Amino acid sequence: MEGHHRNFKSYGILVLASLVFIVLVLFLPDSFSHPAKLMTAIVCFGIILWALEPIPLGLTGIVILLLMLLFDVADSAVIYSGFASPAIYLIVGGMMLAQAVNETTLIRRVTYKMLKKWGGTSKGLVGSLIISQQIQAFFIPTTAVRSTLTLPIAAMINKTLDARPESNLRKLIMLSVAFGGNISGTAIMTAAIGNVLTVELLERYAGIKITYFQWFYYTFPIWLLLIPSIWILLLKMFPLPKEQQSFPKIQTEMEVKLEELGPVNYREIRCLLILLCTVGLWVSEPLHGLHPSIPALIGVVLMTLPGIGCAKWENIVKINYNTILLLSVTLSMGYAFVDSGAADTISQYLSVDLFLAIVQNPLVAVIFIVALTQVFHKLISNVSTAVVTLIPIIISLANNAEVNPLAMGFTAGLTSLYGFMLVVETMPNLLVHSTRLISQKDFLKPGFYATLITMAVTILVAMTWWRWIGLV
Repeated sequence: MEGHHRNFKSYGILVLASLVFIVLVLFLPDSFSHPAKLMTAIVCFGIILWALEPIPLGLTGIVILLLMLLFDVADSAVIYSGFASPAIYLIVGGMMLAQAVNETTLIRRVTYKMLKKWGGTSKGLVGSLIISQQIQAFFIPTTAVRSTLTLPIAAMINKTLDARPESNLRKLIMLSVAFGGNISGTAIMTAAIGNVLTVELLERYAGIKITYFQWFYYTFPIWLLLIPSIWILLLKMFPLPKEQQSFPKIQTEMEVKLEELGPVNYREIRCLLILLCTVGLWVSEPLHGLHPSIPALIGVVLMTLPGIGCAKWENIVKINYNTILLLSVTLSMGYAFVDSGAADTISQYLSVDLFLAIVQNPLVAVIFIVALTQVFHKLISNVSTAVVTLIPIIISLANNAEVNPLAMGFTAGLTSLYGFMLVVETMPNLLVHSTRLISQKDFLKPGFYATLITMAVTILVAMTWWRWIGLV
């Protein structure tokens, strides 16, 4: 019976998306060219399917790709170009690096050591779960992989402490993983898919190149403010009785786990050295000019070379190709959205005196973009789709207002990382919720405050740091 209900719901969503597609094609104003009408309809069709997920996300990607090709909304080379983008190779390389790291005990050792040192109190436990993902961000691209590596440790902590369902302790532990994952991509350009797509789109459509170091330079104050802010928020939202704020069991358990791992081995040392080499190449991009995908692929090769590496090739190619397919199509959709003229036409509608006046003032523009992106992200849910849909429109709007699109486009991409209220907004939320140890309603109130915090911190840094360095 439940299966029939789910099928009926899926059919209903597919019918709704199809009706929206037909209505947009038939009734969008004539200021939209025919390809622009079709592309706008395809984007809205895809957004509905990605947000409500009646069919697998990768399958939705294939359907969108076919629609773009069958309706000839842009040159086929443009439609397929998402699959050949350097950004996709960076994401593939990053996922393979993460698999290689996971082949060793390096990440577990670091996390166990942190928990052994600081996990004996509620403050230290929450801080360790948040900070461990920030450290991983330097070496493991994609928030989904970092959260996946952290979740088994969180589950073990729940079991060790006998954290009851609906208890503040369980919520504190699980939301530390989710919220820590959401902010972990802030300052490291390669640490979040949304960052990579933002850099790609700004370079392709605005001619603005942002290096690994520049991204860090722009964002590290936001990162440094968000880490303690989210830590304090969670501790305040889920207070524990005094007798439950000390966890000697955790430190004892971590000692046992570290003994099981044994002393640091050569595989871990080789893994760490290769990761440091890869990060060094990313940081020094202004010196050698290599696209970040190249160091990622160099790292993959080194990780798997006999005698040098620490992982088997057969294991690191076991990455989630559903994600790669989804991102490739999403990027192709963004390219076709621009090439069809849809992004320009929509930006023309936004180019009214009010919006043009807003974007003329860089600081006001940042505040406007932060608020707009948060609303847009809530409606769309998928970070990648939000980025590739919103940034081309913002670039076009900035061009109409004759202002530099860097600050606006960069702010939109960065703000898209921060989804705390809804399970579907980000992969860390989705993965934490999938454990069934926490429910959607547990995200709402702390997620609302976390959203306000990220908005306030971004605006504060824009008013200070970004003005001092000339970004706004």
